[in-house]
Amino acid sequence: SEKIRTLSELRHLGSYDSLGNNIVSGQPAVGEAANALRHGKVLALKGLGGFQLFVDARFSEPVARLRVRKHRPDKPFAVMLPSLSAVESLCHIMELEREILTSPQAPIVLLPRRRSARDGEHSIADPVAPNNPYLDVMLPYTPLHHILMREIDFPSVATSGNISEEPMLTDEADALKRLKGIADLFLVHDRPIACAVDDSVVRVMARREIVLRRARGFAPLPISLGHQSPPILALGGHLKSVAAATVGTQAVVGAHVGDLESTAARKAFNRSVDGLLNLYEAQPVAVAHDCHPDYHTTRIAHEWETRTVPIQHHLAHIGSCMAENGLDGPVLGVAWDGSGYGEDGTIWGGEFIQVDGDSARRVAYLRPFPLPGGDKAVTEPRRTAIGVLFDLLGATALSNLKLEPIRSFSEFDCEIIVRMLTRRINCPRTSSVGRLFDAVASVTGLVQRATFEGQAGMALEFALGDNPPGVCHGIPLARDAHNESGRLILDWRPMIRKLLAEIERGSPVSLAAAVFHNSLVESIVDVAQRIGENCVVLTGGCFQNRYLTELTINRLRQEGFDPHWHRNIPPNDGGLALGQAFWTARMAERNLL
Repeated sequence: SEKIRTLSELRHLGSYDSLGNNIVSGQPAVGEAANALRHGKVLALKGLGGFQLFVDARFSEPVARLRVRKHRPDKPFAVMLPSLSAVESLCHIMELEREILTSPQAPIVLLPRRRSARDGEHSIADPVAPNNPYLDVMLPYTPLHHILMREIDFPSVATSGNISEEPMLTDEADALKRLKGIADLFLVHDRPIACAVDDSVVRVMARREIVLRRARGFAPLPISLGHQSPPILALGGHLKSVAAATVGTQAVVGAHVGDLESTAARKAFNRSVDGLLNLYEAQPVAVAHDCHPDYHTTRIAHEWETRTVPIQHHLAHIGSCMAENGLDGPVLGVAWDGSGYGEDGTIWGGEFIQVDGDSARRVAYLRPFPLPGGDKAVTEPRRTAIGVLFDLLGATALSNLKLEPIRSFSEFDCEIIVRMLTRRINCPRTSSVGRLFDAVASVTGLVQRATFEGQAGMALEFALGDNPPGVCHGIPLARDAHNESGRLILDWRPMIRKLLAEIERGSPVSLAAAVFHNSLVESIVDVAQRIGENCVVLTGGCFQNRYLTELTINRLRQEGFDPHWHRNIPPNDGGLALGQAFWTARMAERNLL
């Protein structure tokens, strides 16, 4: 193959055991690594942008062992397959997905699994992607990957070489130290890695690709702003962190760094910011950041001796979609995600914002509900479900329900949560559609505790199955507000009552999931008709959901609207930095900085 170059390009190729002892050097090192994989061992391979962990994906035991060692109990692993024909034997694949898989960018692509490929030696073990009808698939993209995959000729898990919540490792000595106890064998070479970069992730929706994680192969690449801008640095948010900088008429969006939960991740983000500015020799005249006062990105923004510009979270989402679609406005922005700091200091996440010139007005939002335990509810959808049910039914009726989120708690713990809700202690209210996904996933018995972001929402999407129920009408949720703001409020209570009735009737979960999704879609159409803005922008993490996105696009078009959604910039928080740069550059153009 032309893609497989000589091993002379990989100088001092060698394999090492977990103690750092050199086992073998040169070409035999690949054979040693392949043999380790055949025997169920975990291999740490020095790749293009950092270390990766490999393990045989065909059998449950080695995959389960990697999950324990990496502290990653449920989140799907990516799989590297030796060839396109191997992908086709395991997954349903469209022509566009073939083109993306084999493109120079060679990202991970989400593909639906073939049912017939779940059993047997040449299948993918269930622990690779538990309860998931999709596989995160990629092909070899470096000479070393090609040589290794040709040697083993079977599917292998290929995940980032790090401990959960930490950045990818790039240095051999650091990897031997940090991955001790995770990897059994190390396959390394002496080509230095200039900067850590993860694999990009792509999903095809509405007959075009959407980048869900923008990294190797896609970043840093520019997005046109359509006008000249002074140098601006944008720092994004706290999750899926990415920085961006404006250069002339373009915004250059950096590579995905990840969640800034750990000290190591924050240091990696700081290095990515320095690298982006050094690459373009930019000295920013303004630093844009999220409005949340406790984000690491907000703190470091204020360390710059220049003007700081706070941009509201959901307005940044809308700006990112406008920027990559070349839109100037007016638009109706639909920004749905898990959480974002609102202008009133509460947690937003189900927002409709109308943008017209310099004006941005919140015109509709999801009816807020309580989150008992605050941040704890994010990892326990059952808490969010109890908050929703309490708001709907009250304490007395709640205590008589026999639903899964209530049964999952002891009677004592449930009483404490109800007391918290009654007294409004540590129960912040949110308008988040992402958290409503959590609540419905819990009520329908799908997920009570989440071990990774978006787990409950994914489960609810997957519950639709291959053929969602045809006779299932959504319930438009928009109601006229009875307050001075005059905003529309999406009242979720009639929908939840319908779901409870279906559960009591013994209806399949797929029907409840369809009622929920269709109601959200019809609510978007309803609000668009009431506001009367032709151009509708769809953004935020909820629009990683294929069914929600495609049905919304189709329904808006049926009603004569012009929908726009993401392609090269993630709809999730990985797009925030571009949105912040977009609005700040727009302020500069209008001399408002």
